[in-house]
Amino acid sequence: MRKLSDVFTAKERTFSLEFFPPQTPKALETLHRDAATLAELGPDYVSVTYGAGGSTSNRTRDLVNQLRHRLDLTVMHHLTLVNQTREELAGIIRGLQADGIRNILALRGDPPAAMGGRFRQVAGGLEFCYELIDLIRDIGGDFFSIGVAGFPEGHPDCPTKELDTEHLKLKLDHGAEFVVTQFFFDNEVYSEYLERSARAGINVRIIPGVLPITDYDKLLTFASRCGAYICEAIHDTFASLRADPQATTRRGAQYAREQCEDLLRRGAPGIHFYCLNRVEPVRTLWRQLRG
Repeated sequence: MRKLSDVFTAKERTFSLEFFPPQTPKALETLHRDAATLAELGPDYVSVTYGAGGSTSNRTRDLVNQLRHRLDLTVMHHLTLVNQTREELAGIIRGLQADGIRNILALRGDPPAAMGGRFRQVAGGLEFCYELIDLIRDIGGDFFSIGVAGFPEGHPDCPTKELDTEHLKLKLDHGAEFVVTQFFFDNEVYSEYLERSARAGINVRIIPGVLPITDYDKLLTFASRCGAYICEAIHDTFASLRADPQATTRRGAQYAREQCEDLLRRGAPGIHFYCLNRVEPVRTLWRQLRG
């Protein structure tokens, strides 16, 4: 498997996709079919999410291996520290190294429902993402290429954007190499994030995450769960379409295309699509942007 640091050295701009591990055999079968369709687009890499508190640990690793072996894709394995001990995390990291999985997105992670929605350090566990990065480097050295999440609107648990940027700088100082952002819908926020990061001495690749809207109500639930901000332009555009799935999907694809084109004009080093395990509208958007 190629390291993403090598991919980024070779390519000024990358286009990538994110999948999540399905919960049923039927859904997994569907994902393999849809992933094969999306693989024909030639993504530079794909990533696979990791459930709250490590709830999908085995399924994430299995899916990463299946995508790389069946479709010859470069894959990034998400890894969160929440609700897991240092020893458990070390075992997972060694397993990834043994499998030849060379790319990790290191995250604190969302707390599971049993934690009441608030992060708590477990006995024998880690507290901060930079500690997870240290552990990955202690075990694997330069074997792994490590990315971290970025929050253009500020992390929901962080009181100020400036402090959030300091936390990002700390993760990079401890060995992270690139940033993939949470989804957002106001590109001015991304530009401000780049400026704020540059003032803090951050000069790594910061890849914007884009989520094409296909269901307004599900978007609200998803955003609430992960602390993402929904700008007024989205409410104004999509609230009136909530009863019309086809109109929502068409307008969502148009909004995403305009957003991506503007991000690329602003100098974004590519796009990371949150495709929600669906072929469309990402396939159409991809062809439009690459064309």
